[in-house]
Amino acid sequence: MAWRLLDLGYVDPYRAQCFYEATALAVSKGIAPPTVIFCLPASPYVCIGVHQILENVVDVDYCKTQGYPTIRRSLGGGAVFLNSHQLFFQIIGPKDHPQVPPRVDDLFRYFLTAIVAAYRRLGIPAEYRPVNDIVVRGRKISGTGAGIWEDAVIVVGNFIMDFNFDEAARVLRVPDEKFRDKLVSSMREWITSIRRELGTIPPLEEIKQAAIEGFKTIGIELKPGEVTPEEKRFFAEEVLPRHKSHEWLHAITSDHPTLFHRVKVAHDVTVVEVRYKARKLIRVIAQLDGYQIRDIAIAGDFFAIPYTVVKRIESALTGKSLDDENAVRTAIQQAIQQSDATLVGATPEDIFNAVLQLRTAVS
Repeated sequence: MAWRLLDLGYVDPYRAQCFYEATALAVSKGIAPPTVIFCLPASPYVCIGVHQILENVVDVDYCKTQGYPTIRRSLGGGAVFLNSHQLFFQIIGPKDHPQVPPRVDDLFRYFLTAIVAAYRRLGIPAEYRPVNDIVVRGRKISGTGAGIWEDAVIVVGNFIMDFNFDEAARVLRVPDEKFRDKLVSSMREWITSIRRELGTIPPLEEIKQAAIEGFKTIGIELKPGEVTPEEKRFFAEEVLPRHKSHEWLHAITSDHPTLFHRVKVAHDVTVVEVRYKARKLIRVIAQLDGYQIRDIAIAGDFFAIPYTVVKRIESALTGKSLDDENAVRTAIQQAIQQSDATLVGATPEDIFNAVLQLRTAVS
């Protein structure tokens, strides 16, 4: 079955990171066909996940001195350093398309099979590892994510041609340099690249052609196409202004302006932060009156699809007492069910356990 291929080439960081949202809007409205985008950032930048707190994960001052833009994406995951040594693939299809699986795990398995085939065509023995990893002898060689944009489904990822381990660690906020050194060491142990595997980087067109052939293995024929006027308009009028806004970049902070100090405010009112390690990290920050939740923010590098379910969980928990475990668990479960949401890297029970740690912290 034919899908449109948009090869944008080298583009500015915002277009590389966000243009697919304009395509998703067009696909969702039925005015653009199912599409795969290839692009590369023309200059370096830092990208954080939709559920992360900027100041907690990125060394903002360092990034400013280096001229790195910081962009909050609309998908989950962690903070990453991105540059022109990564070829992005962005897959956008209608929810009801016969080649778009309805379940998130099947969605990853289906589309990442094409990327695995591409790597193998290049001579790299890549393997798919559920839920959303592509690995070579246990080392990660692609960062991937997924989301829903109105009636469109998105799967994104990258071909890591080369990787700057030192800079990838330098842009992150860490407790001290000893921790940063350990981070670099761990990255070198668990992340690989095309250059590392082959000793060289093949020509870019060869990598793109391998990807095109990889999609053929799952029944998708990529046909070169053009960006539509509607996509250009969506990007210029909706997508780009949102991603460049202070409100979006600092979304969690601006929604919860009082939550970022661990202090006793007055009487029984306390601000508490806890961290819970599921498959991914969950951070919960709450203002409590005794055990009653007055305000709460849930962050981390997990994926929530759609991402808006996190706001629904926060709203459902506001006013609940941590002493009433059944009410807390039910609020979380109902919010997820009502959003028809899927979590990757965390489960509803993980969210519950993270929230319950607030009670331990204040007592």
